[in-house]
Amino acid sequence: MSLVDLSPEAFASHLLSLGQRRAYAVHDPRTGRVEVSHQALAELGEFLSADNRDYDKHEGVFLEVGERSGALLGGFVHRSNRGQGQGGLRHWPYASVAGFLRDGLRLAMGMTRKNALAGLWWGGGKGLIARVPGDGYRDPAARDTLYSEYARFVTSLRGCYITAEDAGTGPEDMATVHRHTRFVTCVPPAIGGSGNPSPATAHGVVCAMEGALDHLGLGTLEGKKVVMQGTGNVATAMIGELLRRKVGAIVASELSLERRAALAGLFAGAPVTLVPAQPGDNSVLAEPCDILAPNALGGILNPDTIPTIQARIICGAANNQLLDDVRDAQALAALGVVYIPDYLCNRMGIVNCANEQYGQVPNDPAISRHFGREWDNSVYVITRRALELAEQQSITTAAAANRLADELARQPHPIWGHRTRAIIDGLVADRWHLGG
Repeated sequence: MSLVDLSPEAFASHLLSLGQRRAYAVHDPRTGRVEVSHQALAELGEFLSADNRDYDKHEGVFLEVGERSGALLGGFVHRSNRGQGQGGLRHWPYASVAGFLRDGLRLAMGMTRKNALAGLWWGGGKGLIARVPGDGYRDPAARDTLYSEYARFVTSLRGCYITAEDAGTGPEDMATVHRHTRFVTCVPPAIGGSGNPSPATAHGVVCAMEGALDHLGLGTLEGKKVVMQGTGNVATAMIGELLRRKVGAIVASELSLERRAALAGLFAGAPVTLVPAQPGDNSVLAEPCDILAPNALGGILNPDTIPTIQARIICGAANNQLLDDVRDAQALAALGVVYIPDYLCNRMGIVNCANEQYGQVPNDPAISRHFGREWDNSVYVITRRALELAEQQSITTAAAANRLADELARQPHPIWGHRTRAIIDGLVADRWHLGG
């Protein structure tokens, strides 16, 4: 069996059988090749080099097997011209190493673009922990062990990757990480952090909806119908934002009966319809509406779901909504659907915590300016700019947003330049993979 077809657990066992707990795959800008830490893992480099969808000359992919948990840990750095690779830590089950790698690669690339469009001096990074079957996912002691291991892994990377909260990870986990590394944001307010970013993220997505409606000459959100897939913390805050803007109707799907019941009580009397869903059930995407908001997991916009969509605009909080950035963006454009790329509109989670090391300011203007219409990098302004560029150049909105983001991502940090590249080179030179 191919290495990338192995489960993360089997790959971790294979790495340990080589007498190692660490591995890397690093892009060498001098040769243009992917250099791997062990010749026995050459297949990983070949896999990355052959992947034209998710791999984009990522500066570094770092892997480690948790010493006590046995879990596969990953740190991904895409572009770091603007600063250290910054992005959340996702704790999720993966069927194969290929799925693990592709998710990390796509998410890190998305963070490069998200941070650049948001005007942050950070590069793109992402962290992953592969959920191990029977790993006591909800057990506090097991989580403490696991996140302590991940924190020490991050420390070993010397700051080329800064971690944060993401799917499957909570504020208390970030507090555990903070005990063992300084390279972390989104820590709880009790230890000086910025707290729950969900309300800010929701507000940013709604600002993008308003930008898209204005661009199309469709007025405001008042009276509009919005369909949502998923009602997690961000989506719940989004419902509140939409109701304050007097939307006409909200239809939201949710897997959990308990969650639906709680939200029914929270929004009693409001024009909110909560519909049940089963795993793999994407029927809500076909609901006729003005705006469709995918708020669950990635890859939801694909050849199976796109032909069913009856929305004028797609603008949601989920990461990596397009299964294929080119093919699926073109399919949506052919249907006349205006797609707002997720990394353009869901930036506020990282904005909320990215600069928390500089202290807390009430009603922080460094955050609130993202919600306005005057600042060049606000969500509304960037949304309008991407849609206008797409029309002018006869390209998809995804291609237009990528073009804007990639141009910004090439700008070097005004103080440190491309320092993270030097950190990665140092890890390789110092044979990081032999430690741990």
